[in-house]
Amino acid sequence: MDLLAHLEAYVAVAEEESFTAAADLLDIAQPVLSRRIKLLEQHLGGELFDRSRRQISSTDLGVLLLPHAKDVLGRVDQLRQVARTALTSAAHALGVPPDCDPVALARVIRAGRERGVTIGVHELPAEERAAGLTEGALASALLRVPPETATQVVPLGLASAAPPSGSPGRAAHLEDLRPRRGAGGEVSPSILVTAEDGIGFAAERFRKAAARAGLSEGRVREVASAATAVAETLAGHAVLLCAEPFARRHDLAWSPLADTALHRGYELATAGRRAAPDWLAPLLADAIGAGTARKSTAAGGPEGPDARARLAARG
Repeated sequence: MDLLAHLEAYVAVAEEESFTAAADLLDIAQPVLSRRIKLLEQHLGGELFDRSRRQISSTDLGVLLLPHAKDVLGRVDQLRQVARTALTSAAHALGVPPDCDPVALARVIRAGRERGVTIGVHELPAEERAAGLTEGALASALLRVPPETATQVVPLGLASAAPPSGSPGRAAHLEDLRPRRGAGGEVSPSILVTAEDGIGFAAERFRKAAARAGLSEGRVREVASAATAVAETLAGHAVLLCAEPFARRHDLAWSPLADTALHRGYELATAGRRAAPDWLAPLLADAIGAGTARKSTAAGGPEGPDARARLAARG
């Protein structure tokens, strides 16, 4: 039994003192309303209305229960209003990588406000973004995927305190970081990897690429704090695997990695079956320093930031 519908019928008849008027008020057929009253009386164990007279009147039980029925319906209306308000004003929880550009994130928040959406930005590690989306804590999130299948690709490179030797913009190869012959006791700088690139398939790919390049396992070190990684790099003790915008914000020299399989790949995913707003993905691409993967001109040639990065990576 739909208790709320039956209570609405009961209150309407009590206030209108007429089955016909109550049915018109609720926009239902009178036989349907009569059945609801009968079922409610069976459910409560007593008659609510005296039907022996021409004018419908409430029984003692009906008079006693009427305020309680109105209270229940009033609370339900309040619950619906709270739900409507919450859905209207609730923040759209968005999970992003920890090293996004703050200015670009501000544009995301501002664009949401202009469209009546409150964007709540959550900077989270890759694994927490995926978990938050699965558990419903996030409405949408940028998830790590292999760059060759990604919608958004962030070219990665090696950042250092001093500009790398060679031509400006020259692609960096991990082999270049091998100790030079005859260097004697010269200490080779560590290669720092932040948590964004130290998980799952990304970490495994970089580990194998470093091994192929002849770098010892101890040269690669994951750091939890981006600030610490930048400080060590600025001090000249390390080189940092990062995106160009991140290096530029911290006054680090940067060269793109030649191996594009080591670049970052992202997909904008949403919880449930909701689709992400069309305006969100391009703004997030700016925030993470990405171009749009697999984008071509009408003539079939590459275009956009990701294409330029690929060309740079080829030298």
